[in-house]
Amino acid sequence: MFHPAERAQDWAMEGPRDGLKKERPLDDRHDSGLDSMKDEEYEQMVKELREIRLEPQEAPRSSEPWKQQLTEDGDSFLHLAIIHEEKALTMEVVRQVKGDLAFLNFQNNLQQTPLHLAVITNQPEIAQALLEAGCDPELRDFRGNTPLHLACEQGSLASVGVLTQSCGTQHLQAILQATNYNGHTCLHLASIHGYLGIVERLVSLGADVNAQEPCNGRTALHLAVDLQNPDLVSLLLKCGADVNRVTYQGYSPYQLTWGRPSTRRVRMRRAMTQSRSSQRTSCPTMTVCLEASA
Repeated sequence: MFHPAERAQDWAMEGPRDGLKKERPLDDRHDSGLDSMKDEEYEQMVKELREIRLEPQEAPRSSEPWKQQLTEDGDSFLHLAIIHEEKALTMEVVRQVKGDLAFLNFQNNLQQTPLHLAVITNQPEIAQALLEAGCDPELRDFRGNTPLHLACEQGSLASVGVLTQSCGTQHLQAILQATNYNGHTCLHLASIHGYLGIVERLVSLGADVNAQEPCNGRTALHLAVDLQNPDLVSLLLKCGADVNRVTYQGYSPYQLTWGRPSTRRVRMRRAMTQSRSSQRTSCPTMTVCLEASA
């Protein structure tokens, strides 16, 4: 704590009347309002000056210091409660900080919000509470993933349900279109990991089934063929995937079946051949390839 110099305290204790009388010439006293004061008013002023503390004013302290405490990983108290799956404690903290968007959306050193961690630890009820309290579902972690990206990557249909039902239409459409730093949408991630239920759910919510990776132009159907997943191929075709959509190198999903193990290749090619009737006019070259291989 800062303590003022003793000289300043002496000046305050002495009072301005004495100081002015010593410094001002007698003829100038009529210019000072102090000399027109009554004795009792003067004594009161001196008393007030004595009570003045010449100390720097301390900055106001937070009434909730626990909000400012962070671990070396940048985790807040709420982050830790979620990580350790302390459900009752987490719910109480969320209740207390409802509407405090800065705290609710605070990101740790990995750019994870409490909502990211609720999804990672598979706690959909906590995710629901966080969204209702004001958490932003569009924030990204260090890999560019929103919480919905993580839910799709992990295959948590419950978390996908909470995240898609609890955010507004504007938020949802922005998230469905968003790509992470690898260029993957939520639908791409669900397709890569083969979560058919999530793929179907995302498409029903408006995800673009023909969205292409920015780096090479693959769609979810290309990914399904690359992963040799005929069930996913059939589902994507049912959802409207375009068999004629080509990558930036000019390859269609159908062409990617060439050289694949025979059983799966036949199933995938058959599924794509059956869907060609409604798409053949969009790509004549592709139609020739399909008819030649049918």
